Amino acid sequence: MVERVPWMAPVDYEIMLFFDDHPILVSPRVLAANIEYDRQYVSKRCRTLSEAGLLVAVDTGLYELTETGREYLEGELDVSELEVDE
Repeated sequence: MVERVPWMAPVDYEIMLFFDDHPILVSPRVLAANIEYDRQYVSKRCRTLSEAGLLVAVDTGLYELTETGREYLEGELDVSELEVDE
């Protein structure tokens, strides 16, 4: 079971699940179209998830799930390790 992290937004879990289901490089624009959220909001959340080490920016504007992100989704990560500057 995934433990909720206080700074996470509801869309963050959806973003990470999309990457878990689709192990490809994706831009926030493509991601937003697939999970039906605003592109600018998804872009902001991708940056936040990247700061936390859950996603990584592989190329300009392209992201993928990190091993830490996979561990989080599998419930194998101590969430106290996930801190970001808000």
